[in-house]
Amino acid sequence: MARRISRRSWLRDAATIFALPAILPAQTVKGYQANERLGVALVGVGGRGSWFVETIPRLEKLVALCDVNGRRITEAFNRWKELADRSSQASEQWLRRGGAEYRALLDQPPKMYRDFRQMLEDSGEAIDAVVVATPDHTHAVASAAAIRAGKHVFCEKPLTRTVHESRALRELARKYKVATAMGNQGTYSGAFRRALELIRDGVLGEISEVHVWNDAGGADRRTPPEGEPPIPGELDWDLWLGPVAYRKFHPQWMQRNLWREFGTGQLGNWGSHTANLAFMALKVYELWSETETQKPQVIRCTAKTSGLNRLSFPRWEIVEWEIPARREFPPITIRWWNGDSPGFRDLVKPIVEMAPEKDRNLWRFAGTLLVGTEGTIHTTGHNMWFQLLPAEKFSAVQRQRPERFPDSRGPEQDWFAACRGGPAPWSQFDYAVPLNEFLMLGNIATQFEETLEYDPLANKIVNHPEADALLRYEYREGWVL
Repeated sequence: MARRISRRSWLRDAATIFALPAILPAQTVKGYQANERLGVALVGVGGRGSWFVETIPRLEKLVALCDVNGRRITEAFNRWKELADRSSQASEQWLRRGGAEYRALLDQPPKMYRDFRQMLEDSGEAIDAVVVATPDHTHAVASAAAIRAGKHVFCEKPLTRTVHESRALRELARKYKVATAMGNQGTYSGAFRRALELIRDGVLGEISEVHVWNDAGGADRRTPPEGEPPIPGELDWDLWLGPVAYRKFHPQWMQRNLWREFGTGQLGNWGSHTANLAFMALKVYELWSETETQKPQVIRCTAKTSGLNRLSFPRWEIVEWEIPARREFPPITIRWWNGDSPGFRDLVKPIVEMAPEKDRNLWRFAGTLLVGTEGTIHTTGHNMWFQLLPAEKFSAVQRQRPERFPDSRGPEQDWFAACRGGPAPWSQFDYAVPLNEFLMLGNIATQFEETLEYDPLANKIVNHPEADALLRYEYREGWVL
């Protein structure tokens, strides 16, 4: 099943395509000289992966590309050519230097693969770190394989499609002592860290309500795609499916967030960003770590939906997590509102109208509301900007940068520093795993009418065997975690 793309076959594919219209310190596997560039491989170079196609060459040495779709590889090379041509005309030296990096990739291309397993087998010491930006259902297998090969891993959000996969990645990262990070970029903004300080300092008083929302809703598909169109010549359909049960090709399957088997809906797609501030600020993650003061407890999770749907995601959903006490924080309920759910407009409209008119679309479609006894924080969907309410009470409060927490150089740069033995990124797997398990528990709750009780230390839904079985799924032959 393992396949590498040769230079010759890539050019053949290209010709065909052109013819068509706070947390744990990182311990690293090996040390690096301060001026030595890391060898980075990209797994998944289309969609979100295209960001890394453009960004990584400016930061480190790109040594391998992997994608099951040859068209995406071609698009990466086209993008480098465009950037190289544009940068050569720039007046700024740093832009011209970036252009030289893109030109070098065109002159001496990185190795190209369809199968990340073959890439890791061939790589030897050439690859130090791997970025995973594939569809949700292959995040876990690609990340796990890279960690087992001793590579540092940056995995785009959502970390994994299932709770079991998340837990497995945490244990692997600890075992192999690699630097890890999940791509929820808001964590690295100055405003996020400042909001965290304000909440932890008690500026808002005791947080009494938490609301997280996204207005997109789910596709609510009731039947699988029909028909069997021909598989595009540049696509390896078997590899795209990865560990999921085989089925005949249909392009609609590749729209991952239409289907529970391949995607995580808006809870994974946006909740990874939007729920992050509340999850971190209120120390919900501590429920995943038993200490002298933190004993095993259960999280109760209940969902209301437009209708149960095991194939796709409901048109609207309201998910409530009842969070037990953590250290200095009392119990609290966190509510997720998705789509045009009952009560959503009444909650969001008056808050959004307090934002400057020019910014209201930015604040409307997704956000977080942390309501305290002394004031309220309202964030955008990425938790990258916030307003304090009532505005007149907090008009003198600085909101752009942290005053005690460390600044960030950015998600990729913080991860690269950790690869070299520096501090762990804030979104490293020891934190990202609890956040993702919390969100994926919500996706399980939307498939049942009962309240689920989840023990985060035991990694088990203790009151509902059928729901507990959905924490994991059986991989098809040839695929392992």
